[in-house]
Amino acid sequence: MRHLYYIIKSMRPRQWIKNAFVLIPLIFGQKFFDYPSILLSLEAVAIFCLLAGAVYLINDVIDLSADRKHPVKRQRPIAAGLISPGFAIATAILILSLSLISGLLMGRGFLIVLAVYLTIQIAYIFFLKERVILDIFCISSGFFLRVIAGAVAIHVDISQWLIICTISISMFLSLAKRRNELTLLGVEDAENHRKVLSDYSPYLLDQMIGIITATTLLSYMLYCISPQVIAEFGTDQLIYTFPFVLYGIFRYLFLIHAKGKGGSPEEVLFTDLPLLISVVLWGFCCIFIIYRARAFG
Repeated sequence: MRHLYYIIKSMRPRQWIKNAFVLIPLIFGQKFFDYPSILLSLEAVAIFCLLAGAVYLINDVIDLSADRKHPVKRQRPIAAGLISPGFAIATAILILSLSLISGLLMGRGFLIVLAVYLTIQIAYIFFLKERVILDIFCISSGFFLRVIAGAVAIHVDISQWLIICTISISMFLSLAKRRNELTLLGVEDAENHRKVLSDYSPYLLDQMIGIITATTLLSYMLYCISPQVIAEFGTDQLIYTFPFVLYGIFRYLFLIHAKGKGGSPEEVLFTDLPLLISVVLWGFCCIFIIYRARAFG
């Protein structure tokens, strides 16, 4: 039982909130009240929880020596010596097999997305983690592919603007993560922990964050006022959700610069009440606007 507890902890269940990205097509694909689609989406979320958890196990084994030098990561079960690397890898292979078999039962398209996600994550762990900029693209791809998987699972199309917006917010979160690592460890210790961090600086990352912030806000605004989206939802009122997105982005930037946070998006979300409220209100307003228009349009 103790080993099972440490395995589950190593799979980082607190980070499974990221898999909520799988549910985005359920809302914007107008399937939120469709029971079969809800079940398929939840099944897709569960599969991603298992798959991502297995990837975390592999990552922690590969990063064992580096994690032991990190003030936070050294407390992870594998780095702390609570479970052996061999046992972790064997468990990861078993979970990966279960995830891919379950993905196949969801359909070939969904399995392909899983395979792409897994390939990118494995490439990141072994090769791309130390490649400047490409490492950020790999981290952000996980969020984007979850949205694609959610759409494939319930057989809906998503707007090109929404895809761009998802990519942008994914890059924003990934850049914030890198900046937090750099500022938390300091330049010298950051380089010792992960070589690629020596290629970054807070100034460079702030420039990138500034660009991607503007891209995120603009793409979401254009999505809301897109003629295709207005025709599909039967309303032009989705733009009234924009202030929540604007506030959420600004609040996250405040937490990055003033509070030194951003290394863990799920931790930031659940420990900062104003940010959590803005996300909940955004989701509620999106559902209300889209489905009110559908019911009374």
